[in-house]
Amino acid sequence: MAKASFSADDHRHMARALQLAARGLYTTDPNPRVGCVLVRGGEVVGEGWHERAGEPHAEIHALRAAGGQARGATAYVSLEPCAHHGRTPPCAEALIEAGVARVVAAMEDPNPQVAGQGLRMLRGAGIEAEAGLLQAQAEALNPGFVKRMRTGRPFVRCKLAMSLDGRTAMASGESQWITGPAARADVHRLRARSSAMLTGIGTVLADDPSLDARLDTDEPVQQPLRVVLDSRLRLPVTARMLSLPGRTIVCCAGGADPARAGALQAAGAEVIELGAEPGRVSPTAVLDFLGREGVNEVMVEAGATLNGALLAAGLIDELVVYLAPHLMGDAARGLFHLPGLEHMRERIGLTITDIRAVGQDWRLTAGIQGPGA
Repeated sequence: MAKASFSADDHRHMARALQLAARGLYTTDPNPRVGCVLVRGGEVVGEGWHERAGEPHAEIHALRAAGGQARGATAYVSLEPCAHHGRTPPCAEALIEAGVARVVAAMEDPNPQVAGQGLRMLRGAGIEAEAGLLQAQAEALNPGFVKRMRTGRPFVRCKLAMSLDGRTAMASGESQWITGPAARADVHRLRARSSAMLTGIGTVLADDPSLDARLDTDEPVQQPLRVVLDSRLRLPVTARMLSLPGRTIVCCAGGADPARAGALQAAGAEVIELGAEPGRVSPTAVLDFLGREGVNEVMVEAGATLNGALLAAGLIDELVVYLAPHLMGDAARGLFHLPGLEHMRERIGLTITDIRAVGQDWRLTAGIQGPGA
């Protein structure tokens, strides 16, 4: 099939659909963020976005807003309309019943239950249906959903805060605060878009973090799942995160103390054994488990040991590094524990995708190339 040719108006309306989709950034898990714009005779007659899982999809909101004006309109959707019955009816059927003349999707749905079937259903009903307009931007809006549908694992984003000389904490463990207020607020926005927060027991024992998302706005936030890798179940029953609403999952290794497990469960934690070896939790098994739980995006806030283990195993998709304008000295702690790197060919290459100032700090976003890059 020849590649579709899209007009300047097509681009403009799809950009608006993506803008609408982003309104669900903090609330749609485990579903993707999707926006829809209906245009008839050059005029926008309906808009909508998916707000929460289990509630109407973007197309339904837009069709309700358009009413009878949807007949003969073009629907711009940031993700292929679904063709299967889930918690809501198929959106492709709703578009057909409304009498739209054309559907433009930014990308095909990677969900195997859809995977082109929505577009085929539309074409079978005589509707012109195309995909591929602003696809890269659409995928960037839903990196976790796309990866989970394609691989079964969530997208892993590792957040780090460091001084100009690459240090994350003083030798004593003191780390509050490396960055300024603007960077810390930015971190909470990243937490708010995440499906799960992942950390290690060392970080919990040192800092007693909440791992929740706190925004200085009235925007609705679906709090992320909290996940602690704790091979020997050392998490205190008085840990701050256990007193917060939402789920806390403690991942332990085989042979962990049943009494400790019972005490943590009584305190509100879910204890999951995910370690083939006694005394060691498998990070790969943790991510596989989270994928099965419908987790799209994982944000890691951990110490050098867990960061290094995830990086060495090739499990990190993106680094978000906040760089503070000060020096902490040789004895302070580093970002990653990566023993065994002795030659330049073994270094791990990064692709910088974004650099911007956040208050007095800098935020660097990077993808992972791999050893020798």
